[in-house]
Amino acid sequence: MTLIAPVWLLLLVPVALLALAYLLMALRRSSYAVRFTNLDLLDKVAPRRPGWRRHVPAAALLLMFVLLVVGFARPTAEVQVPRERATIMVAFDVSASMDATDVAPNRFEAALQAARQFVRGLPERFNLGLVSFSSSASVAVPPTTDRQAVLSALDRLNTDSGTAIGEAVFSSLEAIAALDSEEQAPPAHIVLLSDGSNTTGRTVSDAAGEAQSRGVPVTTIAYGTPDGTVVLGGRETPVPVDGPALQGLAETAGGGFYEAASGDELQAVYEDIGTSVGYRTERQEVWQWFVAAGLIFALFAAVTSMLWFSRLP
Repeated sequence: MTLIAPVWLLLLVPVALLALAYLLMALRRSSYAVRFTNLDLLDKVAPRRPGWRRHVPAAALLLMFVLLVVGFARPTAEVQVPRERATIMVAFDVSASMDATDVAPNRFEAALQAARQFVRGLPERFNLGLVSFSSSASVAVPPTTDRQAVLSALDRLNTDSGTAIGEAVFSSLEAIAALDSEEQAPPAHIVLLSDGSNTTGRTVSDAAGEAQSRGVPVTTIAYGTPDGTVVLGGRETPVPVDGPALQGLAETAGGGFYEAASGDELQAVYEDIGTSVGYRTERQEVWQWFVAAGLIFALFAAVTSMLWFSRLP
C-alpha cells in the first residue's frame, strides 16, 4: 500500500498527544483514588465497575481518528479489475499419450473435464477459441463468445498419434490474428496443455519466438506424472511430460508455467489461469475502506459508552 498525500499523516501527532493526555488523566485518577484514605466510604460513593470498560470507548474513538487520518492520506492498493475484452485460445493436446491412466480415469477424460470448467468460468464477453493438436494442429473453434460451440467441440475430440506443440502455438496465433484485425485489438492469451514432448512440425523455440514477437503470452500446463505409460503397437510405452520445454515456451512468450499430476490439480491450475487472464491489476485509491472502518469504530464507541455509562464518549 502506498499513500498519495502522506503529508496528512502529520495529523497523527495531535492524535498521539490526545492518547497521551488520556493516559496521564487515567493515571492521575488512579493515584487520587489511592490517596482517599476512607476506603469504605469510597466504595459506597464510587462502587467498582469493570475497569477495562471505561477505556473501550476511548480506544475506539482514537482508532477512528487514526483511520480517518490515513484515509485523508489517500492510500492506494493493487486491485484486480475484470478485463472488458480479451481473446483466449485453448490449445489442447489430443496425442495418444493422453490415454495414459496415471491420472484417473485417464489423462484425456480428466483434462476434458477441467477444460470444460475453464470454459464455463471465463467472462461471457471474452472471445474463446479451441485448437486441438496431435501430429498436426487445427483450429477446432475460431475465437467466439459462443461457449456452447467450444464445449461441443471438446466433446468431439479424440486422441491420435504425434505431438505438434509448436504447430499448436502457430495455429493459435493465426486464429487470433484473423479475429483481432482492428487497430485496438483486445489482449490475447494462449493456454496450452500437453502431456508429452514436441515430436513433429515446427519447433517449440520457433513458436515461442513468434508468440513473443506478436506480444501474445503463452501459458503452458505440463500434465501427467513421470510414471505414465500407454500401450502403442502392442507395447507399453512410457509417456513422461517434457516440463522443461513447456517451461521454456512459457518464459520466452511471457506466460506462466504450471504442472499438474492429477485431475484436481489440473482444475486448480485452470482456475488460477482464469483469474490471471480474466483480470488485470490496477492501483486504485482505497481511502473509502479506511473512512468506513473509522465510522464503524466511531459507532462502536458511541454504542458502548451509551450502554455502559449512559453518555456519549
